[in-house]
Amino acid sequence: MPGAPGDAGQIQVKQVRSAIGVKPKHRGTLRALGLGRPGQTNTLPDRPEIRGMLARVVHLVEVQDAEPGDGQIDGSTK
Repeated sequence: MPGAPGDAGQIQVKQVRSAIGVKPKHRGTLRALGLGRPGQTNTLPDRPEIRGMLARVVHLVEVQDAEPGDGQIDGSTK
């Protein structure tokens, strides 16, 4: 049923800048988002907790709405 609490949309997060020289809390937030190096992407549920984490590292990541059928984690840098 659309709109149900467990039926959140998906967002795709891509790390676009290195975590070298950033605050340790920001590096930890990147790890919690499933990112580790520039070029990595991860598909996450669109929830307030995730949006808050993204707000902390907005200068390091790029966020898009995920297309249906996207993979969960894509660590490729191609």
